[in-house]
Amino acid sequence: MAEIIDGKKVASEIKAELMQEVKELKEKNIVPQLALLLVGNDPASEIYVNNKHKFCNEIGVISIIERQPDNISEAKILEIIGKWNTDKNINGILVQLPLPKHINETKIILSINPSKDVDGFHPENIGRLVAGLPCYIPCTPQGIYELLKRYNIDTVGKHIVVVGRSNIVGKPIANLLVQKMPNANGIVTVCHSAAKNISDYTKTADIIIAAVGVPELIKKDDIKAGAVIIDVGINRITDSSVPKGSRIVGDVDYNNVIEKVSAITPVPGGVGPMTIAMLIKNTIRAAKKEVY
Repeated sequence: MAEIIDGKKVASEIKAELMQEVKELKEKNIVPQLALLLVGNDPASEIYVNNKHKFCNEIGVISIIERQPDNISEAKILEIIGKWNTDKNINGILVQLPLPKHINETKIILSINPSKDVDGFHPENIGRLVAGLPCYIPCTPQGIYELLKRYNIDTVGKHIVVVGRSNIVGKPIANLLVQKMPNANGIVTVCHSAAKNISDYTKTADIIIAAVGVPELIKKDDIKAGAVIIDVGINRITDSSVPKGSRIVGDVDYNNVIEKVSAITPVPGGVGPMTIAMLIKNTIRAAKKEVY
């Protein structure tokens, strides 16, 4: 039977570790502080920001939420970020994405001081990641790395297939796991929509990281026996057999592949809980000035 990679459990362990770090920082009169910008009233974004705020409160990190209407100007957002960039009390800055269509997201990300870019999306941090230099790693890839490490999943020399090439997950996790460092050093293949047959790649994988956003795309016949599955997908599908009429599934057909794999993340409860934990970890690193 496959080992279940429990992201909730690991995130809880990390929360306890971070709480101790915050306690030690406060003894030195350092209080980590995170500033979050939420534009508009998207329900999902509201939940994400509130969960981050709650996590901060529980471990003693100060978090500030700046709420703005969806008709905010780009200039106003840049003004808010500019103020946070120069505020010595603020260690981390997060702009909740997506932004309204009239806002240039790239321009906003570029305006964040890389030393406060705890989301790890600024090109300077991405460049540092590619070069193997200290940086803020995007939170979901960092969470995947932590899960592999804490579950003692061997990555060295293993064929790791990343399905998906987004700037948020696919590209950074590929660049992270190819690095010559502990719990990485893998042989990484990135496959995406241009592949004629994705299973040609996934069938040879020791580890599959699925981050493409297609419900249950990867089936039992697409993997080899004993593979490790890290499922980043969060997809809502219609299901009349459940009270809500729908349920959340990943990019992997969990119920059918579980008997064939050696380890797998559930959806929900796998990678998801790790993302916020890594965001706050980066904020504490920023307070300690471990990168910049």
